[in-house]
Amino acid sequence: MPRPPEVRKGQTDVKLDRDAFAARFRERFYDPAFEAHADEVDALLEVAWRAYDDYRKSPRTRAAGPGFADPAHELPVEWLAARDAIHEAARRRENAQRSRVLVVCASPRTDQTCPGEMSKTFRLARVAAETLEADDVVVDFLDLSRLTAEYGRIIHPCKSCVSTAMPLCHWPCSCYPNHAIGQVNDWMNELYPRWVEADGVLLVSPVQWYQAPSTLKLMMDRLVCADGGNPDPTTTHGKTPAEAKALELQGWHYPRHLAGRAFALVVHGDTAGVDLLTAALHGWLSDMHLIPADDGIIGRYLGYYQPYATSHDALDDDAALMEETRQAARALFATIASIRRGEHPGLKPKRDPRPK
Repeated sequence: MPRPPEVRKGQTDVKLDRDAFAARFRERFYDPAFEAHADEVDALLEVAWRAYDDYRKSPRTRAAGPGFADPAHELPVEWLAARDAIHEAARRRENAQRSRVLVVCASPRTDQTCPGEMSKTFRLARVAAETLEADDVVVDFLDLSRLTAEYGRIIHPCKSCVSTAMPLCHWPCSCYPNHAIGQVNDWMNELYPRWVEADGVLLVSPVQWYQAPSTLKLMMDRLVCADGGNPDPTTTHGKTPAEAKALELQGWHYPRHLAGRAFALVVHGDTAGVDLLTAALHGWLSDMHLIPADDGIIGRYLGYYQPYATSHDALDDDAALMEETRQAARALFATIASIRRGEHPGLKPKRDPRPK
């Protein structure tokens, strides 16, 4: 019988001493307005240091309860709340009378902070949203530029638990919040239910530095748990690598938590990378078993090699791209309708000959 795979250790130690921790903590209070409250800041520093030194990642937990493999195992109350929100979103979707589309504006640009001007992506996403609303579709508009402009709005990076073993990646993600090291305010616990409730996703994205904007990539990476993620963290007793490896080697079933939804894409760029990003996003969503809308995949150049300063004017003049965006929205709506009737060929059960 083969021996269990070894859990490898040995990376750089990241533990801070108290002085280094204090220096980083005080950066939050750099504004001179805090100087009058130095004693209060010192008191909070002591509390934060103890939480960090004791590594209290999830200071509030309760027993998992019925429906879990180990009902007595303590789970974070925040994770349980996120799980409940996902289940409630699924119930709403099942009982909804009208189609619902998540329209994603993937650009980090915003007129609320730097650069002080809206993105062309936002304008195209609004065109798509208005087209869907005209067909009586419920639109959930997700503007990812809130990550660059809104206080405390964060998507923390994926920690790649999948690469240790798929069951170590929990659905929804249990890596965050991590109160011990200040990784809080994670937006994904709100976004997971929004993806679950949607019948379709229309993703509008610019090409930035030949690839997806960092705002979009953060969300993409954290949606890995929707594609094979473990809905029961008690089977791995939290983040226990050896248990997750053993569970995967027994034969993991890779639940596709977003399968059967439809998607459309509108990707635009100014010099290079449109085809690469369009293909990457199509592959990502298809790999999660979402269904592409026929004639709903658009990749175009806008203001090709023209000045950035006149790029909004270029969009004003590009009536064809505006109309193609409307057509992508209509194609998505038609695909959703076909899926809801149970007629779309993409609904046929798939047997994956090469699971991850």
